[in-house]
Amino acid sequence: MSKLSPKISIIGCGNVGMRYAYSMIIKGIAREMVLVDYNRKKAEGEAMDLSHGAPYVSPVNIYAGDYCDTADSDLAVITAGRGQKNGETRIDLVKGNAEILKTIIPQVVKYSPKAIILIASNPVDILSYIAYKISGKPANEVIGSGTVLDSARFRYLIGRHCNVDSRSIHSFILGEHGDTEFPFWSKAMIGGVLFKDYCKICSKENCDGREEEKLKEIFEDVRDSAYEIIEKKGETSYGIGLALSKISKAILKDENTVLPVSSLLNNYNGVSGIYLSVPAVVHKTGIRQTLEVDFDDEEAAAFKNSADKVREVIMQTGF
Repeated sequence: MSKLSPKISIIGCGNVGMRYAYSMIIKGIAREMVLVDYNRKKAEGEAMDLSHGAPYVSPVNIYAGDYCDTADSDLAVITAGRGQKNGETRIDLVKGNAEILKTIIPQVVKYSPKAIILIASNPVDILSYIAYKISGKPANEVIGSGTVLDSARFRYLIGRHCNVDSRSIHSFILGEHGDTEFPFWSKAMIGGVLFKDYCKICSKENCDGREEEKLKEIFEDVRDSAYEIIEKKGETSYGIGLALSKISKAILKDENTVLPVSSLLNNYNGVSGIYLSVPAVVHKTGIRQTLEVDFDDEEAAAFKNSADKVREVIMQTGF
């Protein structure tokens, strides 16, 4: 069978992988999709279930397979790994999921040496670095989902607070996808107006002079939302599925979209040699470039703290 383009391989058929697959099908981005999982029967069942919506979506060939079936993929998305349990941090997952990557990445590179690798498994910054080291690929071709979801949560909560469409809000959560992430408030904008200036003209009655407190609450809700969702329903998957499809579309459609993906840094605000989320231009070759932003003093300190935390854990892995 000849390859259909674009061809996507999804490694891991858990909740995240299948929410992502469904999102990609609904958006009509993929023409061929291979599902790989250690539980082959589950992958087969998921492929059958997804395929039965064929009359209602753009043409796409979906099937379960082994690594050899992933050959010549344009994009390989890694969602495999042990999920985060209630009370755990993303960092708690690192050793087990690093071992899983050791078995996955060589197979992906063997059969699809030109594929862009997109890591979604947690802790995503550390696992993206490990995938980069194992793969031997250029750093721009190994990307972590980073804080794309966190930034969506951020924009949603700002929009809800200000009663503004979240698509009109431009700002990021940066740094680690985890407890040391931080909000990029200094350059946050609503419709071209800096957020700090928007607050002065906003008629939001419930602020009542408590703007700083409200901003802190918004960020804490973003940072802690995954823990709350996991406590309530056991896992998070819908949001990250949509975030992954956003990144995938930027790659497969060569969009040159700016997204806060996890990237290998080279003297970015003084940080080198680790993966963290910063604004990056994403297109057909992966990351075209990272955009160095001007942090205020508080943000610069938060960025360094995030880098120190991630580097400390990477050193413990032996990579």
